[in-house]
Amino acid sequence: MLLLIGALTIGFILSLLALGVFISFRIFAFPDITAEGSVTLGGSIVAVLLTAHVHPVLATLAAFAAGAVAGSITGIIHTRFGINRLLSGILVMTALFSVNLHVMGKSNVPLMSERTIATIAESWGARVFGVPELRVIGWEVSTRDMSVLLLSILVAVAVATALYLFFRTNLGTAMQAAGDNDQMIRALGVNVDTMIVLGLALSNGLIAAAGALLTQYQGFADVQMGIGMVVWGLASIIIGEALVGVRQLGFVIVGAIMGSVLFRLLVAIALRGGLNPNDLKLITASFVFAALVLPDLARRLGRNKAAA
Repeated sequence: MLLLIGALTIGFILSLLALGVFISFRIFAFPDITAEGSVTLGGSIVAVLLTAHVHPVLATLAAFAAGAVAGSITGIIHTRFGINRLLSGILVMTALFSVNLHVMGKSNVPLMSERTIATIAESWGARVFGVPELRVIGWEVSTRDMSVLLLSILVAVAVATALYLFFRTNLGTAMQAAGDNDQMIRALGVNVDTMIVLGLALSNGLIAAAGALLTQYQGFADVQMGIGMVVWGLASIIIGEALVGVRQLGFVIVGAIMGSVLFRLLVAIALRGGLNPNDLKLITASFVFAALVLPDLARRLGRNKAAA
Protein backbone atom coordinates (compact mmCIF):
# COMPACT_ATOMS: atom_id res chain seq x y z
CA MET A 1 0.00 0.00 0.00
CA LEU A 2 2.88 2.37 0.78
CA LEU A 3 4.27 1.78 -2.72
CA LEU A 4 0.86 2.46 -4.24
CA ILE A 5 0.35 5.68 -2.26
CA GLY A 6 3.82 6.92 -3.19
CA ALA A 7 3.30 6.08 -6.87
CA LEU A 8 -0.02 7.90 -6.95
CA THR A 9 1.43 10.95 -5.21
CA ILE A 10 4.37 11.25 -7.59
CA GLY A 11 2.04 10.61 -10.52
CA PHE A 12 -0.24 13.50 -9.58
CA ILE A 13 2.70 15.80 -8.83
CA LEU A 14 4.30 15.07 -12.20
CA SER A 15 0.96 15.56 -13.95
CA LEU A 16 1.92 19.26 -13.87
CA LEU A 17 4.98 18.26 -15.88
CA ALA A 18 2.74 16.38 -18.31
CA LEU A 19 0.50 19.42 -18.71
CA GLY A 20 3.52 21.62 -19.38
CA VAL A 21 4.87 19.21 -22.00
CA PHE A 22 1.37 19.05 -23.50
CA ILE A 23 1.43 22.81 -24.10
CA SER A 24 4.79 22.83 -25.87
CA PHE A 25 4.58 19.54 -27.78
CA ARG A 26 0.88 19.31 -28.61
CA ILE A 27 -0.34 22.89 -28.88
CA PHE A 28 2.75 24.47 -30.45
CA ALA A 29 4.43 21.33 -31.88
CA PHE A 30 7.58 22.67 -30.20
CA PRO A 31 10.04 19.93 -29.12
CA ASP A 32 11.09 21.84 -26.02
CA ILE A 33 14.00 20.11 -24.29
CA THR A 34 14.17 23.03 -21.84
CA ALA A 35 11.87 20.94 -19.65
CA GLU A 36 14.72 18.83 -18.34
CA GLY A 37 16.47 21.93 -17.06
CA SER A 38 13.27 23.59 -15.83
CA VAL A 39 12.40 20.66 -13.55
CA THR A 40 15.74 20.97 -11.81
CA LEU A 41 15.51 24.76 -11.80
CA GLY A 42 12.20 24.59 -9.94
CA GLY A 43 13.65 22.13 -7.46
CA SER A 44 16.81 24.15 -6.88
CA ILE A 45 14.94 27.44 -6.45
CA VAL A 46 12.49 25.99 -3.95
CA ALA A 47 15.25 24.18 -2.03
CA VAL A 48 17.35 27.32 -1.60
CA LEU A 49 14.33 29.41 -0.58
CA LEU A 50 13.10 26.83 1.91
CA THR A 51 16.51 26.63 3.56
CA ALA A 52 16.24 30.43 3.88
CA HIS A 53 12.88 29.86 5.68
CA VAL A 54 10.68 31.31 2.94
CA HIS A 55 7.07 30.12 3.06
CA PRO A 56 6.68 26.95 0.92
CA VAL A 57 3.83 28.39 -1.16
CA LEU A 58 5.84 31.52 -2.00
CA ALA A 59 8.88 29.37 -2.78
CA THR A 60 6.81 27.24 -5.16
CA LEU A 61 5.45 30.34 -6.90
CA ALA A 62 9.01 31.63 -7.27
CA ALA A 63 9.96 28.31 -8.87
CA PHE A 64 7.06 28.69 -11.30
CA ALA A 65 8.26 32.19 -12.20
CA ALA A 66 11.85 30.99 -12.72
CA GLY A 67 10.63 28.23 -15.03
CA ALA A 68 8.56 30.76 -16.96
CA VAL A 69 11.66 32.91 -17.48
CA ALA A 70 13.59 29.88 -18.76
CA GLY A 71 10.79 29.04 -21.20
CA SER A 72 10.62 32.65 -22.36
CA ILE A 73 14.34 32.62 -23.11
CA THR A 74 13.92 29.51 -25.25
CA GLY A 75 11.07 31.17 -27.13
CA ILE A 76 13.03 34.38 -27.64
CA ILE A 77 16.08 32.48 -28.93
CA HIS A 78 13.86 30.78 -31.49
CA THR A 79 11.64 33.67 -32.53
CA ARG A 80 14.07 36.60 -32.38
CA PHE A 81 17.28 34.90 -33.49
CA GLY A 82 15.85 32.29 -35.83
CA ILE A 83 17.47 29.34 -34.06
CA ASN A 84 15.98 25.90 -34.71
CA ARG A 85 13.28 24.93 -32.18
CA LEU A 86 15.01 21.82 -30.94
CA LEU A 87 18.39 23.53 -30.74
CA SER A 88 16.91 26.48 -28.83
CA GLY A 89 15.68 24.15 -26.09
CA ILE A 90 18.98 22.28 -25.99
CA LEU A 91 20.91 25.54 -25.59
CA VAL A 92 18.80 26.70 -22.65
CA MET A 93 18.74 23.25 -21.05
CA THR A 94 22.54 23.09 -21.23
CA ALA A 95 22.88 26.54 -19.73
CA LEU A 96 20.44 25.70 -16.94
CA PHE A 97 22.69 22.91 -15.71
CA SER A 98 25.28 25.48 -14.68
CA VAL A 99 22.61 27.88 -13.45
CA ASN A 100 21.15 25.20 -11.19
CA LEU A 101 24.56 24.41 -9.74
CA HIS A 102 25.13 28.10 -8.99
CA VAL A 103 21.67 28.41 -7.41
CA MET A 104 22.16 25.41 -5.10
CA GLY A 105 25.89 25.91 -4.57
CA LYS A 106 26.34 22.14 -4.68
CA SER A 107 24.88 19.14 -6.46
CA ASN A 108 22.40 18.18 -3.74
CA VAL A 109 20.41 20.16 -1.16
CA PRO A 110 18.57 18.20 1.60
CA LEU A 111 15.32 19.49 3.10
CA MET A 112 14.76 16.98 5.88
CA SER A 113 14.44 19.58 8.63
CA GLU A 114 12.77 22.35 6.62
CA ARG A 115 9.13 23.32 6.47
CA THR A 116 7.67 22.22 3.13
CA ILE A 117 4.28 21.79 1.54
CA ALA A 118 4.50 18.12 2.53
CA THR A 119 4.95 18.99 6.21
CA ILE A 120 2.10 21.50 5.99
CA ALA A 121 -0.14 18.82 4.49
CA GLU A 122 0.94 16.46 7.27
CA SER A 123 -0.01 18.95 9.98
CA TRP A 124 -3.39 19.58 8.33
CA GLY A 125 -3.97 15.85 8.06
CA ALA A 126 -3.15 15.35 11.72
CA ARG A 127 -5.78 17.94 12.65
CA VAL A 128 -8.44 16.52 10.32
CA PHE A 129 -7.93 12.79 10.91
CA GLY A 130 -6.68 13.03 14.49
CA VAL A 131 -4.69 9.78 14.31
CA PRO A 132 -1.14 9.02 13.15
CA GLU A 133 -2.28 6.14 10.94
CA LEU A 134 -5.37 5.44 8.85
CA ARG A 135 -6.86 2.14 7.76
CA VAL A 136 -7.57 2.13 4.03
CA ILE A 137 -8.98 -1.03 2.42
CA GLY A 138 -7.52 -3.09 5.24
CA TRP A 139 -4.04 -1.51 5.01
CA GLU A 140 -2.35 0.80 7.47
CA VAL A 141 -1.43 4.14 5.87
CA SER A 142 0.31 6.98 7.65
CA THR A 143 -1.55 10.25 7.94
CA ARG A 144 1.37 12.05 6.27
CA ASP A 145 1.28 9.89 3.15
CA MET A 146 -2.48 10.16 2.78
CA SER A 147 -2.46 13.92 3.39
CA VAL A 148 0.24 14.54 0.78
CA LEU A 149 -1.64 12.34 -1.71
CA LEU A 150 -4.86 14.28 -1.19
CA LEU A 151 -2.99 17.57 -1.55
CA SER A 152 -1.33 16.42 -4.78
CA ILE A 153 -4.74 15.46 -6.17
CA LEU A 154 -6.17 18.86 -5.26
CA VAL A 155 -3.23 20.66 -6.86
CA ALA A 156 -3.51 18.60 -10.06
CA VAL A 157 -7.26 19.20 -10.31
CA ALA A 158 -6.87 22.94 -9.60
CA VAL A 159 -4.11 23.38 -12.19
CA ALA A 160 -6.00 21.34 -14.81
CA THR A 161 -9.17 23.39 -14.24
CA ALA A 162 -7.27 26.68 -14.42
CA LEU A 163 -5.52 25.55 -17.60
CA TYR A 164 -8.79 24.53 -19.22
CA LEU A 165 -10.41 27.86 -18.34
CA PHE A 166 -7.34 29.74 -19.57
CA PHE A 167 -7.51 28.08 -22.99
CA ARG A 168 -11.12 29.22 -23.21
CA THR A 169 -10.07 32.88 -22.95
CA ASN A 170 -9.14 35.05 -25.93
CA LEU A 171 -5.44 34.73 -25.15
CA GLY A 172 -5.65 30.97 -24.74
CA THR A 173 -7.64 30.58 -27.94
CA ALA A 174 -5.05 32.70 -29.77
CA MET A 175 -2.29 30.40 -28.47
CA GLN A 176 -4.10 27.33 -29.76
CA ALA A 177 -4.73 28.98 -33.11
CA ALA A 178 -1.07 30.00 -33.37
CA GLY A 179 -0.11 26.38 -32.91
CA ASP A 180 -2.74 25.02 -35.31
CA ASN A 181 -2.41 27.52 -38.17
CA ASP A 182 0.14 30.28 -37.69
CA GLN A 183 -0.50 31.84 -41.12
CA MET A 184 -4.22 32.27 -40.47
CA ILE A 185 -3.76 33.74 -37.00
CA ARG A 186 -1.02 36.05 -38.31
CA ALA A 187 -3.45 37.32 -40.96
CA LEU A 188 -5.86 38.19 -38.14
CA GLY A 189 -3.24 40.46 -36.60
CA VAL A 190 -1.97 38.20 -33.82
CA ASN A 191 1.77 38.15 -33.15
CA VAL A 192 2.63 34.46 -33.44
CA ASP A 193 6.10 34.93 -31.97
CA THR A 194 4.61 36.45 -28.83
CA MET A 195 2.18 33.54 -28.52
CA ILE A 196 5.06 31.06 -28.76
CA VAL A 197 7.06 32.87 -26.09
CA LEU A 198 4.05 33.07 -23.75
CA GLY A 199 3.18 29.43 -24.38
CA LEU A 200 6.69 28.22 -23.59
CA ALA A 201 6.75 30.43 -20.49
CA LEU A 202 3.52 28.83 -19.24
CA SER A 203 4.77 25.36 -20.16
CA ASN A 204 8.08 25.64 -18.34
CA GLY A 205 6.46 27.41 -15.41
CA LEU A 206 4.26 24.36 -14.82
CA ILE A 207 7.24 22.05 -15.29
CA ALA A 208 9.30 24.00 -12.76
CA ALA A 209 6.37 23.93 -10.33
CA ALA A 210 6.27 20.15 -10.72
CA GLY A 211 9.98 20.04 -9.89
CA ALA A 212 9.40 22.24 -6.84
CA LEU A 213 6.59 20.01 -5.53
CA LEU A 214 8.59 16.85 -6.22
CA THR A 215 11.54 18.29 -4.32
CA GLN A 216 9.37 19.07 -1.30
CA TYR A 217 7.83 15.60 -1.38
CA GLN A 218 11.07 13.64 -1.67
CA GLY A 219 12.96 15.94 0.72
CA PHE A 220 15.90 17.01 -1.44
CA ALA A 221 16.88 18.70 -4.70
CA ASP A 222 19.45 17.14 -6.98
CA VAL A 223 21.11 18.59 -10.06
CA GLN A 224 20.39 15.37 -11.99
CA MET A 225 16.68 15.16 -11.15
CA GLY A 226 15.53 16.49 -14.54
CA ILE A 227 17.15 13.80 -16.68
CA GLY A 228 14.53 11.92 -18.70
CA MET A 229 11.61 14.13 -17.64
CA VAL A 230 10.72 15.05 -21.23
CA VAL A 231 10.25 11.36 -21.96
CA TRP A 232 8.06 11.08 -18.85
CA GLY A 233 5.88 13.95 -20.03
CA LEU A 234 5.54 12.56 -23.54
CA ALA A 235 4.70 9.11 -22.21
CA SER A 236 2.00 10.59 -19.97
CA ILE A 237 0.44 12.46 -22.89
CA ILE A 238 0.52 9.48 -25.24
CA ILE A 239 -0.91 7.10 -22.64
CA GLY A 240 -3.55 9.68 -21.71
CA GLU A 241 -4.63 10.18 -25.32
CA ALA A 242 -4.93 6.43 -25.72
CA LEU A 243 -7.10 6.27 -22.58
CA VAL A 244 -9.52 9.08 -23.48
CA GLY A 245 -9.55 8.35 -27.23
CA VAL A 246 -10.39 11.91 -28.31
CA ARG A 247 -8.47 15.12 -28.92
CA GLN A 248 -10.87 17.60 -27.30
CA LEU A 249 -9.10 19.98 -24.95
CA GLY A 250 -10.82 19.00 -21.71
CA PHE A 251 -10.42 15.29 -22.33
CA VAL A 252 -6.77 15.67 -23.33
CA ILE A 253 -5.98 17.59 -20.13
CA VAL A 254 -7.68 14.93 -18.02
CA GLY A 255 -5.92 12.28 -20.08
CA ALA A 256 -2.52 13.82 -19.38
CA ILE A 257 -3.16 13.53 -15.64
CA MET A 258 -4.42 9.98 -15.99
CA GLY A 259 -1.43 9.09 -18.15
CA SER A 260 1.02 10.49 -15.62
CA VAL A 261 -0.54 8.50 -12.78
CA LEU A 262 -0.78 5.29 -14.81
CA PHE A 263 2.77 5.64 -16.08
CA ARG A 264 4.08 6.03 -12.54
CA LEU A 265 2.09 3.00 -11.45
CA LEU A 266 3.64 0.97 -14.28
CA VAL A 267 7.11 2.06 -13.18
CA ALA A 268 6.30 1.21 -9.54
CA ILE A 269 5.04 -2.23 -10.57
CA ALA A 270 8.20 -2.83 -12.58
CA LEU A 271 10.36 -1.86 -9.58
CA ARG A 272 8.24 -4.01 -7.28
CA GLY A 273 8.71 -6.90 -9.64
CA GLY A 274 12.46 -6.81 -9.16
CA LEU A 275 13.59 -4.36 -11.83
CA ASN A 276 17.08 -3.06 -11.24
CA PRO A 277 16.79 0.70 -10.48
CA ASN A 278 19.72 1.23 -12.85
CA ASP A 279 17.42 0.07 -15.66
CA LEU A 280 14.68 2.58 -14.82
CA LYS A 281 15.44 4.93 -17.71
CA LEU A 282 15.66 1.98 -20.08
CA ILE A 283 12.25 0.68 -19.07
CA THR A 284 10.86 4.23 -19.28
CA ALA A 285 12.07 4.55 -22.87
CA SER A 286 10.62 1.11 -23.61
CA PHE A 287 7.20 2.19 -22.27
CA VAL A 288 7.26 5.29 -24.48
CA PHE A 289 8.29 3.26 -27.53
CA ALA A 290 5.45 0.83 -26.91
CA ALA A 291 2.96 3.68 -26.41
CA LEU A 292 4.05 5.23 -29.72
CA VAL A 293 4.06 2.03 -31.76
CA LEU A 294 1.17 -0.05 -30.43
CA PRO A 295 -1.75 2.32 -31.30
CA ASP A 296 -0.60 2.61 -34.91
CA LEU A 297 0.00 -1.15 -35.09
CA ALA A 298 -3.50 -1.80 -33.77
CA ARG A 299 -4.98 0.52 -36.42
CA ARG A 300 -3.08 -1.25 -39.18
CA LEU A 301 -4.23 -4.65 -37.99
CA GLY A 302 -7.80 -3.37 -37.88
CA ARG A 303 -7.58 -2.07 -41.44
CA ASN A 304 -6.07 -5.34 -42.67
CA LYS A 305 -8.86 -7.34 -41.04
CA ALA A 306 -11.47 -5.03 -42.53
CA ALA A 307 -9.90 -5.33 -45.97
CA ALA A 308 -9.78 -9.11 -45.65
